[in-house]
Amino acid sequence: MASFINSTTFSILLQFSVVLSLIHFSLATRQLEGQTELYKFHYHNGPLLTGKISINLIWYGKFKPTQRAIISDFITSFSSSRKTSPNQPSVATWWKSTDKYFSLVKSKKASPLVLSLGQQILDESYSLGKSLKDKQIKQLAAKGDQKNAINVVLTASDVAVDGFCSSRCGTHGSSLSSKNAPPKGKIYKFAYIWVGNSETQCPGQCAWPFHQPIYGPQGPALVAPNNDVGSDGMVMNLASLLAGTVTNPFGNGYYQGPADVPLEAASACPGVYGSGAYPGYAGNLLVDPTTGASYNARGANGRKFLLPALFDPFTSSCSTLV
Repeated sequence: MASFINSTTFSILLQFSVVLSLIHFSLATRQLEGQTELYKFHYHNGPLLTGKISINLIWYGKFKPTQRAIISDFITSFSSSRKTSPNQPSVATWWKSTDKYFSLVKSKKASPLVLSLGQQILDESYSLGKSLKDKQIKQLAAKGDQKNAINVVLTASDVAVDGFCSSRCGTHGSSLSSKNAPPKGKIYKFAYIWVGNSETQCPGQCAWPFHQPIYGPQGPALVAPNNDVGSDGMVMNLASLLAGTVTNPFGNGYYQGPADVPLEAASACPGVYGSGAYPGYAGNLLVDPTTGASYNARGANGRKFLLPALFDPFTSSCSTLV
């Protein structure tokens, strides 16, 4: 049984919510000079994820093939060419921004981080029921290969998870590998992520701006780029959690604020997707002339995605693709 080491909760960082006020938004988007030491973005001397990392997808509950394709195409997009100009701005270019974090670490030269799609495990029988606690999420995460991997648990829209919608859209953390996991006899930490499908439970919280928000300005919802509010919302949250995972995998990497509620590479920029973003407005985005869908990145198989801004450790500001 994998045992829990550390978990970084991905709170519902919607810029218009009561919990995340305009003050939080300004902390995330303006220059951080002059803040107290606690609220500066710091590297806390822990390991980052490097080398070749497989992203294993554990599908819990019933997902349509088209929904699985949206997520798997997003993961495949990380290794797409960054040099093909017609595909810009791209998912791969967005991910390239995380290189800045690794360049600031003063240690022995490590292998560059390369992400690729690994295993896909289907659990359509709801083997642990339809109401899960963190313990069950870690059980599911342990089903994937645990060496050189990030195991991503994706729960279907009819699965309830502790804290889902009320305080978070997903989470990332780490566990100890099983003694029986290869290489046998060795125990090590592995990273995992959980993301829920909010289509029926809380799209106004976890799939904004593709659904009207529960709080704040009630502007019209944007059209989801893959015509699936739940899955497109999962992509946004998964993107944020992946950025947090590789730069703060074990709770002692890069983050801002207190360790128990850290703001990480993407969560330090809540609600920011394009330039000019402000509370209730995701920013200036690209719009597909045929479907009217909003997006800011192109990916594999002609996909379009909306990805969060990433905090730039060089400029202490939120960096967007568009």
